[in-house]
Amino acid sequence: MPEAIPIKDHEKESRLVNKRLLACAVLVVAISCALVARMYVLQVVEFDYHSTVSENNRVHVLPITPPRGLIYDRNGVLLADNRPSFNLTIIRERATNLKGELDTVVDLLHLPPEDRTLFDKEMKQVRHPFVPVTLFYELTEKQIAVLAVNEYRLPGLDVQAQFVRHYPMGAHFAHSIGYVGRINEKEAKTLDSVEYRGTQSIGKTGIEKFYESELHGHVGYEEVETNAQGRVMRVLKHTDPTPGKNIVLSLDVKLQEAAEEALGDRRGSVVALDPSTGEVLAMVSKPSFDPNLFVTGISFKQYAALRDSIDRPLFNRVLRGLYAPGSTIKPEVAIAGLDAGVVTPSTKVFDPGYYQLPDFDHKYRNWNHSGDGWVDMDAAIMRSNDTYFYDLAHRLGIDRLHDYMAMFGLGEKVSLDMFEESPGLMPSQAWKRATRRQPWFPGETVILGIGQGYMQVTPLQLAQATALIANKGVWNRPHLAKTIDGVAPVDEHPRPNILLKNPDDWEQVNHGMQMVMHNPRGIARAAAAGAQYRIAGKSGTAQVVAIKQGERYNRLKTRERYRDNALFVGFAPAEHPQIVISVMIENGEAGGRVAGPVVRQIMDAWLLDQNGHLKPQYASPTTAPGNPHV
Repeated sequence: MPEAIPIKDHEKESRLVNKRLLACAVLVVAISCALVARMYVLQVVEFDYHSTVSENNRVHVLPITPPRGLIYDRNGVLLADNRPSFNLTIIRERATNLKGELDTVVDLLHLPPEDRTLFDKEMKQVRHPFVPVTLFYELTEKQIAVLAVNEYRLPGLDVQAQFVRHYPMGAHFAHSIGYVGRINEKEAKTLDSVEYRGTQSIGKTGIEKFYESELHGHVGYEEVETNAQGRVMRVLKHTDPTPGKNIVLSLDVKLQEAAEEALGDRRGSVVALDPSTGEVLAMVSKPSFDPNLFVTGISFKQYAALRDSIDRPLFNRVLRGLYAPGSTIKPEVAIAGLDAGVVTPSTKVFDPGYYQLPDFDHKYRNWNHSGDGWVDMDAAIMRSNDTYFYDLAHRLGIDRLHDYMAMFGLGEKVSLDMFEESPGLMPSQAWKRATRRQPWFPGETVILGIGQGYMQVTPLQLAQATALIANKGVWNRPHLAKTIDGVAPVDEHPRPNILLKNPDDWEQVNHGMQMVMHNPRGIARAAAAGAQYRIAGKSGTAQVVAIKQGERYNRLKTRERYRDNALFVGFAPAEHPQIVISVMIENGEAGGRVAGPVVRQIMDAWLLDQNGHLKPQYASPTTAPGNPHV
């Protein structure tokens, strides 16, 4: 039989279609309600939030780095400048493939692998969003052209004109002014994130570091509107930065050059002070280095050459060099003996060429092995007689000797604005017990009387101690800054002046130091030959390695770097001192013969005019033309 044909139920199908249409209508209404509700939330409820986010995507606040303050010498010669440079910068937020773009830059500019490593270090530092990071300084015209052609491959990278630090005098002032360098990760964590936003470098050493807050200035800002690609469309607001303060140093370029010329190629240091003010007139540490190498990032190879050099050009000998002072401290020991009352100017000691402590067989040798016979204080200073000062130190004892030397700043930091200065060491009984766990022995006091033993001082401390003798005990702490934005720096922690029981003791020691230079038997008379002014000086020859009892120093059997150091301190004119000089020559051997002429040459450069005549302002008030006492 044929199959039955089902009859179509139109009513049922109509009901099904209606249900589906109703469901669709409900769904459309629900979706429409959800969209309207979402639009209400976005445009009404969360309007403030989203408008702010939108504005932040469109408007950015960019820092404007303040120009760093300039540094001049006392006569207005520019020592630290800001030089315009075209630098390669990157804004990380705009880079699409940061690693790939950095690799492309290295390939395009043919940079060494170490530069690529430096790029990575710069990228790792925490910085504010949309702040340009400087990758490479001082682009050449060719490099700028290559980057311009490939700009489409390097989104986020740009060539910007910026100021970079420049030191016109190069190595001449590297150890006093110091240098700036790139901010490292450790420094970035401690710096004010607001003030240093956009700043790429910071003072690392010297004046650049000590006066960083004054030299840096205050950051400025610029509100800019950008498009979707991050390009600046217009400037909405501009706030100028405040430039750093200019600093005038007390250093004198001509005297600095004269000091370097006098020192020659020898390893050593020179520091010259104005005793009446404490101003540092010259500060030389040789060998030196070019600070410009550090400004934009020194290469690994260049730094290794400086760091590993046996001559240590990076080492500031004036502030950090610790040396036995030798006989240069005998004037201070003489002051201590006079003020303590253990000797008088006429006290005599017999010198057979050596000194022995009571009940001891050990002989402490005088440099003159044949002896000087009976010597008083004048003769002891003039001849630099070791035996006299062995005896004087023994009479004083270590406690009084330590206290008097501390009054002169030996074993302590003495400067006002040189943070790198080492305190040195003036030993005492307490120091030896604490560090060596041993008692103090009488023989250790004896050798301290001639500046040997545990004592270690810096050339700056020697200059300051000598300035106190020239200044009759008035303390003026050494400083490099003469004015900061026209204002002289203030010593907020002044040292107390040295007040002697008998002020005439200053003149007594001054006279003895003049005899060193101007007496026919003076130990450094050759250095003062033909001088148009009176010089007060004291030589020193300090051992680098100890010599066995009974043996004599033989330079031919001693390696060059183990030979004695040559030192000399002096001031002039002796009647009214205008300049104090301390010279140290490593392994120079003879203070009077080697370091003495260096001091004389520097004094001539400061006190004499171009015709070789004493400048009128430095003439003695008792001998100046027109003085009724002439």
